[in-house]
This record gives sequence, structure tokens and C-alpha cells, in this order.
Amino acid sequence: MGRSRVFLAAFASLSVVLGGAGSAQAGVGLPPVVSHVPTQEKVVFITIDDGWNHDPEAARILREKRVPASLFLLPGAASYDTAYFTDLVGQGRVTVENHTVSHPDLTTLDAAGKDAEVCGAGEQVEAAFGRAPKLLRPPYGAVNDEVRLAAKACGVKALVTWTYDFTTWGETPPTPRLKSGDIVLLHFTPTLAADLQRALDTARAAGLKPAALMPHLRSSGVL
Repeated sequence: MGRSRVFLAAFASLSVVLGGAGSAQAGVGLPPVVSHVPTQEKVVFITIDDGWNHDPEAARILREKRVPASLFLLPGAASYDTAYFTDLVGQGRVTVENHTVSHPDLTTLDAAGKDAEVCGAGEQVEAAFGRAPKLLRPPYGAVNDEVRLAAKACGVKALVTWTYDFTTWGETPPTPRLKSGDIVLLHFTPTLAADLQRALDTARAAGLKPAALMPHLRSSGVL
């Protein structure tokens, strides 16, 4: 573990405490937390978490429909069949991003724990896919300024949550009315293929098309 990163995260966390929760400067200079991209373009953003279930039908949909997607992978979930994901990345429409090492609530960890989870996952993703991730999905969407500070120390440019979760958790969730800039959350579960198709159909019905997330974060001024 990089001691300099841990020191930076610990120092930054102390700065938050000393600065006070009501400080007008709280959050200044930290990576933004994004649940929706401010854009007038008719686009939505497909994001898929974890990576435990490697469904060939879901991969086929992503490839054949050329769906731009951000995959927020847990290193352990991807490592037992890395080729499943490298094949998707090789198509040029999918990027792999950071989802921590073991999916903890980052707000409950000290500086060293945050560093191990965020920097550690980033290093493993870079080793496996040849690219350092710049986006972090905090598990459970749990974020505070200390998490953002630790993420910054690990090279994260933005923390991405979501607008709607399309994952079938026991039963199919209500289908929302998607709008431009919405971020769709899916998971690598046994229902991913059906969930992904439902999300794509919902986007099409709203006159929207999937787009790559990072370029739009830049062009919209979020980054």
C-alpha cells in the first residue's frame, strides 16, 4: 500500500473535520458525485456493476448492439474469467472502471481502509485491462467528503452513482421514464440479459440512445 496515498487521505480527512461541516469550502476541489449528466443530447448511460455472473447472452447484446457501457467491476469477480471482459473491452465500446476491491461501505472505513479498497482496485484493474480507471462507483452509493478525498488521492476524477436501477432483485422493478442524461444501473446477475434489453427498449421508447459516459462528463462540464 502506498504510504503517501494513506497520508494524503488521512490529512484530507482531518482537514474536513477541522473545516467544519458548515464550511463554505466543503467539497471544493473534490471529484464530483454524479447521478445524472447535465446534457441536452438525447442520450442515456449504461453502467453495469460487480461482475460475478458472466452471461454470454448479455455479452452478445453488448457486442451486437454496440452498446457503450461502463463496467464497474470487482477485481475478484472479473479475475476468474478475465477473457469475458477483455473480449468486451476489445470491441472498443466498453470501459472498465473502479468498484473497490471487496464492496464495503467506504464511509465506514479509515483512511488506510479507503486507500486499500479504492487504490487497490484501481491497480488491479489497470494490471488486468491496461488502463487505470478514472471513475469510481462507491458501493451502495455511500459517499461523503472523506470518501471523495480518498478517491482523489487514488486518481479518481468522478464518483458515479445512478438515476435508476434496472436490476431485477427478486422481482422486476417498475420501468421509469428515462430522460436525457440519466445513468442506468445494472448488475452482472443471471437476469442481466433481460434487464439490459429492458433498459435499451425503455431508452428507445424515450427517443434516447446509449452513449459513452466519460466523454459526456467532460463535454457537459462535470469534469
